[in-house]
Amino acid sequence: MSGTAPIPLYKEDGPRVGARGWAALVVLMLPVLLVSVDNTVLAFAIPEISLALQPSGAQQLWIIDIYSLVLAGLLVTMGVLGDRFGRRRMLLIGATGFAVVSAFAAFAPTAGLLIAARAALGLFGAMLMPSTLSLLRSIFQNRDQRRLAIAIWASAFSAGSALGPIVGGFLLEHFAWGSVFLIAVPVLIPLLIGGFWLLPESSDPNPGQIDPIGILLSMAALVPIVYAIKAFAVDGPSITASGLVVFGLVTGFLFVRRQQRAVIPMLDMSLFRRGGFSGAILVNLLSVVALVGFLYFVSQQLQLVIGLSPMVAGLALVPGMAAMIIAGLSVVPVSRRVPPHIVVPLGLVLSALGYVLVAATAELNSVPWLLAAFVVLGLGIGAAETISNELILAHAPPEKAGAASAVSETAYELGAVLGTAILGGIITAFYRGALVIPDRVPAASAEQARETLAGAYVVAHDLPQALGQSLWDAATDAFGSGVVTTSIIGALLVAIAIAVAATTLRPSQNAVLR
Repeated sequence: MSGTAPIPLYKEDGPRVGARGWAALVVLMLPVLLVSVDNTVLAFAIPEISLALQPSGAQQLWIIDIYSLVLAGLLVTMGVLGDRFGRRRMLLIGATGFAVVSAFAAFAPTAGLLIAARAALGLFGAMLMPSTLSLLRSIFQNRDQRRLAIAIWASAFSAGSALGPIVGGFLLEHFAWGSVFLIAVPVLIPLLIGGFWLLPESSDPNPGQIDPIGILLSMAALVPIVYAIKAFAVDGPSITASGLVVFGLVTGFLFVRRQQRAVIPMLDMSLFRRGGFSGAILVNLLSVVALVGFLYFVSQQLQLVIGLSPMVAGLALVPGMAAMIIAGLSVVPVSRRVPPHIVVPLGLVLSALGYVLVAATAELNSVPWLLAAFVVLGLGIGAAETISNELILAHAPPEKAGAASAVSETAYELGAVLGTAILGGIITAFYRGALVIPDRVPAASAEQARETLAGAYVVAHDLPQALGQSLWDAATDAFGSGVVTTSIIGALLVAIAIAVAATTLRPSQNAVLR
């Protein structure tokens, strides 16, 4: 705001915590580890699930996306409920429900039931994620300690993403695909035990009101837009998809207007007046779109195109995940001296270069090149995520930590949905458009091959050897053309994030009226 001096961030020099606080951080890392392992395991299990349950192209996307869609739609609501009724309480309820539903998902007999189980996991996951970040905010009131704690907390996500393919690869090579969901149990048991002993209960003394209409409006704003994006990616433009986008935008406007008029709003919209808060949210969103979109197609390329086993494909991505962890921790001392509007864009430049490297080497189908690209991409995202998450919490008062954390996690989960829906949908559309079905392939088999790359893999192995090889060669060529285009679009999304960070994360953008 013109003529207004920047207002200091909240709790710059709060009290420092001791050993108990750092032990609590270990507990708070467990749900993050769980969610990240679950996401990565699922990405690598998709080929096995596709072979076992025979989902359509749309169902395959829904298996991945429904969790993030439901979670994103409920995060703000659950964050507010945590502020009101207790963040530790919400965390423990979410952990219990997540464990029970994970066991059901492991034995889902159809694609439809697996989608339903993933939706239920999204419900309980929405209770987990805002609680972890908001509890971290209330425990670590000293900003230097909090910055380091967030970097360690974020490293759990990267570590889980790296561990997921290895554990999942081992399970997929020795057990049925459902085993990948059962790994939630050994993670959640210590969370439930440690949560009771180490985590302090915290809540907002003046919480936002439980607003049923606001809750419905928030979900009605998000779900139709994401569904429309998915429908556009799978079926192309349509009147229905366009109408859903308009409906989502209108309900989103009504939600914001309702919150602005409320005496005690469910979500304090004044948080978005800070350029640092809004800019960090957008950086999170775009970074996750780029990362999840990359993992969506690279897992298929490593396993189906290059022919690696799930275990080996997971190991191939470990260096990139390790790079994310190293960058997230290394950027902490740097951020004390270099402002975020410089650190974050420089990191994201590396991520854009990673996508460019994929586009330039896609036709080689080379594991070393993919590995190198992911290392470069991971360095940038690891640094950017640590800084942006810390800025989000630093710009919110402690009593509103749940709502602020929910907004941060909503951006993350929406990014996960859009990463699969946009980049996954684009690569699917290019695959279908570029696939040339050889003559003599039966019509039903040709239709299955056009659905997904996994579908083409199944059909190719059922056909006579020469004809099947011809179909598979055509399918991998078509998929490769989609990888190039998708990588270019991914690089452009990161470029937008660079521009957002450079312009919104300046200290002069942090002024706000209290």
